[in-house]
Amino acid sequence: MSALVYTHIDDSPVGPLLLAGDADALHVLAFGNGSRPREIDARWTPDTKGLLSGIRRELDEYFAGRRTAFTTRLALNGTPFQNSVWQQLTRIPYGHTISYLELARRIGNPKAVRAVGLANGANPIAIVVPCHRVVGSNGSLTGFGGGLPTKRALLELEKGQRTLL
Repeated sequence: MSALVYTHIDDSPVGPLLLAGDADALHVLAFGNGSRPREIDARWTPDTKGLLSGIRRELDEYFAGRRTAFTTRLALNGTPFQNSVWQQLTRIPYGHTISYLELARRIGNPKAVRAVGLANGANPIAIVVPCHRVVGSNGSLTGFGGGLPTKRALLELEKGQRTLL
């Protein structure tokens, strides 16, 4: 991340979302509650300049059922393996799910199901990089940093079963 990172806590229908980014890209979109809440880094500064207003608007539109794709630039900083998994996540269409095995196949490593699961769980930009669209082989909802009720709500929203706003 660049030297100056701005942060904002966005109220959303699935609870608080921690946003962090710089003038160039979004670095973090994390759940403020759930099984693994992310805390604000002491080096970050509040976004008083409105640099995160674009992603905030896109999230509002997403939760209202009016946005199916995000245009915010992303800064995905992980290992080469993690980045390959995260790039594949962005290719899962809105309203669809795939299994961890299918995700492993898509990165060309079908035996790396567990590693794919770990990379999926380490995704720093939830919702926009749709890790919630990955489910168990039998279609069951499995671990999710925002909690399974949040995962269920996001999948229902994307299937048009309910609007969160």
